Amino acid sequence: MHTRRRLLTAVIAAGFGLALAFTAGTAAAAPKKIVLLVSGTLGDKSFFDSANHGMQLIREKFGDAVRTRVIEMGYDQSKWQPSLEDIAGQDWDLIIVGTYQMPDILAQVAEEYPKRAFLIFDSSMDYTKGANKNVYSIVYKQNEASYLAGVMAEGMVKSGAIPAADGRALGFLGGMDIPVINDFLTGYVGGAQAVDPAARVAVSYIGSFADAAKGKELAMAQYRAGVGIGFNVAGQAGLGQLAAAKEMSRLAIGVDSDQEAIFRTSDPATADKVVTSVLKRVDNSLLRAVELMQQGKLPLGSSEALGLKEGAVGIVKNAVYEKLVPPAVRQSVDTAEADIASGKIVVPTAFGMTTAQLAALRDKVRP
Repeated sequence: MHTRRRLLTAVIAAGFGLALAFTAGTAAAAPKKIVLLVSGTLGDKSFFDSANHGMQLIREKFGDAVRTRVIEMGYDQSKWQPSLEDIAGQDWDLIIVGTYQMPDILAQVAEEYPKRAFLIFDSSMDYTKGANKNVYSIVYKQNEASYLAGVMAEGMVKSGAIPAADGRALGFLGGMDIPVINDFLTGYVGGAQAVDPAARVAVSYIGSFADAAKGKELAMAQYRAGVGIGFNVAGQAGLGQLAAAKEMSRLAIGVDSDQEAIFRTSDPATADKVVTSVLKRVDNSLLRAVELMQQGKLPLGSSEALGLKEGAVGIVKNAVYEKLVPPAVRQSVDTAEADIASGKIVVPTAFGMTTAQLAALRDKVRP
């Protein structure tokens, strides 16, 4: 009788401890099973592939101690919630999703499965009134890395590294007109204006993260209109920008993954046109989150914004960058990078800007 009572007390205490751990915003146990649900498909050579690489880094770091799985849900949004509910009903220790379309779906599923731990990257949850206590959010200071790209691109234009005949304007090709994409834009414009207050940036939105054909069409229109170097922030659709750069012999800036390296073997002519890529290090941030969870320090029930200082964003500085970007421009980029990390430079952000303010920014820099 006493033994049963002690056992019951221990079970109640353990349950209370688990509830307390989630309430306090810290994971209770190290994860042994981790799953990533991709709200699209792999092979975009940018955002989702970076997340997949994060799962590879987790496997490399923890080996057999952690089991991982990656599931592609496709672009049919009607399938996302059933897929997430199905996975949440299984015994995964950490369930990872990403992108701006997922918070509402995740909020419903996380409430249904309060003892599951969830992570969402590139978007944040509503934590008011104690909601989403079992969800950790990662958002990125993509504006910081984009600022460096703006410094580089406008520096190349101003120095003559980009021939005047190719165009004096910068290009920006966004997947959709949404805050996270516009955060790239505001940083990019801020960096360009730091080099030349009169910098011009042509802005187009594809309206999709999958339509590479339309991305190519819009990028080619920008190049024809006098854009010397274009920056794609459009996932798989942004590959159209790289195809246009190759076809028209212009320069491009990749996004999320090192797109020059990705094309180096399969299509070196395209790779040669990718001066750098603005990295949103989804891979590093997922590894960091799992490391924190292994230590019992993952702050469930909260959101973190990660930037240059945390190694969560940056730009690629490879052989093509060294070859095409003049030394003085590279030095300007390095200085800006250090000043952002130290807080000396505060990069403008689209978050908190009104629609009218964004429209005014685009109008101001329009070629």
